[in-house]
Amino acid sequence: MIIRLSRTTTAEVQRRMLEIREEGGVVALGRVLTLVIHTQIGAEEEAIRAANQASREHPMRVIVVSRNPDHVNANEEPRLDAELRVGADAGASEVVLLQCYGELGSHLLGIVQGLLLPDAPVVAWWPSFMPETPSASQLGQISQRRITDSGKQADPRAAILALAGCYQPGDTDLAWTRLTNWRAHLAALLDQPPFEPVHGGLVSGDLSNPSVHLMAAWLQLRLQVPIDKVEAGDTPTGSSGLHAVELHRTSGESSLTRVRDSVGVLRQPGQPEHHVALSTRGLEDQLAEELRKLAPDDMYRQVLLSTRGGDR
Repeated sequence: MIIRLSRTTTAEVQRRMLEIREEGGVVALGRVLTLVIHTQIGAEEEAIRAANQASREHPMRVIVVSRNPDHVNANEEPRLDAELRVGADAGASEVVLLQCYGELGSHLLGIVQGLLLPDAPVVAWWPSFMPETPSASQLGQISQRRITDSGKQADPRAAILALAGCYQPGDTDLAWTRLTNWRAHLAALLDQPPFEPVHGGLVSGDLSNPSVHLMAAWLQLRLQVPIDKVEAGDTPTGSSGLHAVELHRTSGESSLTRVRDSVGVLRQPGQPEHHVALSTRGLEDQLAEELRKLAPDDMYRQVLLSTRGGDR
């Protein structure tokens, strides 16, 4: 069910939500968190689809706040249009879409605050653009978890350095989330013979993709050895931007290489090759993973800060 409200107010949206709940269409008691998505008008649906899928694992209220770019706001009449989506149109969640025009786009905190679930964690997500300092933004200030995506920025490498410069506990980045399968396979590789120390390594991939730099930083931090990065060229790198990771040992190279979008090959000295699942994960899987861990990710903190030359 979708209810559309044009030229409305937040008070009217709250009233209609209460009516829906009293009629039995929505049960708020089973919601475990509020996910607040900040995006642009016309770009909401991909994020809503991902949130609806993730809600099957994490029942939640989804509040989508969208607005036009700032240079357009000055020429627009202030108004609020809204959609309330429940039932089959909202997965296991309830979706409130708020489209802010004109000056309203500068007052996001006041718009969403009355719609947050009481006594439930708040997660803020910027699917495309990101604020200069997520924790200091209007939505970031009320959130326990703040999800950005440096890979969607015009200059992803600069975005990583910016995030490192303003990191606060609770910040995370989908460029890091995309490395989960790679990190799991590499950890398993090091648990197998030959049990020799690693004295160096190489990460190859798309150097414009921030995940490649985060992978190199993670390996260097955990192994305490130099890790080089090289451009991989035209390879099936998938959304993580990675093509291969090589670890140098006395007996030879241990490596994990993506050979197709969903398949990787593990190689160890003196052992047969192993094909492993290395699928390109959809946005809904990435979001669901981040919603599982509302506590600060200390490993991400260490890796992120090491990208600018040191921890703190």
